Amino acid sequence: MRYTVVSDIGKKRAVNEDSATFISRDDSYQLAIVADGMGGHNAGDVASRMAVTHFEELFLKADKARFETNESIEEWLVSTVKELNKILYQYSLTHEDCQGMGTTLIAVLFNGNDATICHVGDSRVYFVTKEENRLVTRDHSYVNILVDNGEISEEEAESHPKKNYIIKSLGTESTIEPDSYKVEILDDSFMLICSDGLSNKISNIEMHNIIMSSATLQEKGSQLVQLANDNGGEDNITLILLSKDIEEV
Repeated sequence: MRYTVVSDIGKKRAVNEDSATFISRDDSYQLAIVADGMGGHNAGDVASRMAVTHFEELFLKADKARFETNESIEEWLVSTVKELNKILYQYSLTHEDCQGMGTTLIAVLFNGNDATICHVGDSRVYFVTKEENRLVTRDHSYVNILVDNGEISEEEAESHPKKNYIIKSLGTESTIEPDSYKVEILDDSFMLICSDGLSNKISNIEMHNIIMSSATLQEKGSQLVQLANDNGGEDNITLILLSKDIEEV
């Protein structure tokens, strides 16, 4: 699995509250993490950094037996996210300057061609091929509740004034129930993991055109971030772009 990680402060923010990393174990298991510290909350940068750092530590220490099947991988991811939620929540209670802090979280664990995703908040995973640009995750957002209730359409949700109001995040409540997904990584396919600073500022067509271009993986990541900045860059912009295609990087 080849990848590029890009995180940019954007054009309007004073602090980058996003964190991201890609980790490979000696036994070939790999983990990608993107966390977007909650804007408007205290210490969002602390929350996202703690989530990524602790997740990496737990991943590297975990027994290989926890990753032998896709089912056990999903169980490990969900239990780890719940453990991290407790760590962040307790930290916020005992550090006055971090009260109310929170973060979104996307964690993707790769086992060969299989990717298992654990998700909290409105950071996103896209699966991209020549034929499609598919949003895999579903935002934990107020507007998606409206969609589920039939009050607005999916198209209306994309431009709703409360689109960025999320209803679930890591560290803001004592318990959490993350969502999980499974994706098979195909040859010549891409996976994009990103914060909403990217997904809110570029269209699916723009995203697809850049990712399927002849540029290198690193160039594609930089071009996506540059376009988000060109379109306003009001938020921090973070992505991990991964590929199994035959391109030499």
